[in-house]
Amino acid sequence: MSRKFAAFIATGVALVVVAGALLVLALGHERQPHPAAATTQTSPPPNNAPASEPSGQPTQTPSSNPPATPGKPAADPTAGLVKDKTKKVLFFSFDDGPDPYWTPKILQVLAKHNAHATFFQLGKMEAEHPGLREQVLASGNAIGSHSISHPQLTAISAAERHRQIFDGPKSTCFRPPYGASNPKVRADIKAAGMVEVLWDVDPRDWARPGVNAIVQNIMNNARNHNIILMHDGGGDRGQTVAALDKALTLLAAKGYSFLAMDCKQP
Repeated sequence: MSRKFAAFIATGVALVVVAGALLVLALGHERQPHPAAATTQTSPPPNNAPASEPSGQPTQTPSSNPPATPGKPAADPTAGLVKDKTKKVLFFSFDDGPDPYWTPKILQVLAKHNAHATFFQLGKMEAEHPGLREQVLASGNAIGSHSISHPQLTAISAAERHRQIFDGPKSTCFRPPYGASNPKVRADIKAAGMVEVLWDVDPRDWARPGVNAIVQNIMNNARNHNIILMHDGGGDRGQTVAALDKALTLLAAKGYSFLAMDCKQP
C-alpha cells in the first residue's frame, strides 16, 4: 500500500512540474515583442531596368565635363500652342538626324504644305553635319535632343546616361532613344531642364514597309493633338519623304494644321 501511495505522489509531483514549465513558456511567448507594421514598401525595379543598373545615385560626370547645374523643368511643349482645343492640330516629329540628304528633303515637303515639325537630333549627327541645325530652325521648325549617339539609356551606366542627356543637342525637349525610359532617365532629363517627349503614333516608317502602308497607318491612328513619330536619319528615308507628302495632303483636307512643338533652344 505504501508503494502505491509513493508512486501516486511521484506522479502528482511530475504533473505539477510539467504544468509549471508549460505555464512559464506560455508567459514568455506572450511577452515577446511583435514587429512594427511596415510604413513603406519597396517598389520592384522597372521592367526595362537591366540588372547591372547601379542602385545608388548617379555618379559624377567625367572631369572633362563639369557637373551641370540642375535647371528648371520645361513645360509641356504642346500644351500652350493651341488655345482653341477644338482646333485640329497634329505635331509631326523626326528622329535620328540631321542627315545632309534626307533632312533638307523633309524640310522641302513641310514648306510645300505650310507645315512645321520638330526634329529630335543626335549630337553626333549635328557635329558631323554643321549648318543643318540652323537650317531646320530658320525654316520655322523646332529642335529637340535625342541624346548624343542613340544608346538605350536604361541599359548604360549612370555616368554615361548623364553625359548622353546633359551633353546632347541643346533644347528644352528630350526624346529618349527607342522610347526607353525609367525613373532615373526621367530624373536626369528633369535635372537638365528638359521635358521627356514621346509620341502617340508610330507609323513604322523606319522599317520601310512601303509608302502606302506608312500613310495608311497615319490616317488610321492620328487623332487631334497627337504627336506622330517619323525619321529623317538612320538610313534611306525615301519612303518617309513620299509618305509625308501624301499624308499632309490628306490630313490638310480633313482640316488639320501642323505645328512645331514649343522646344526652346537655351
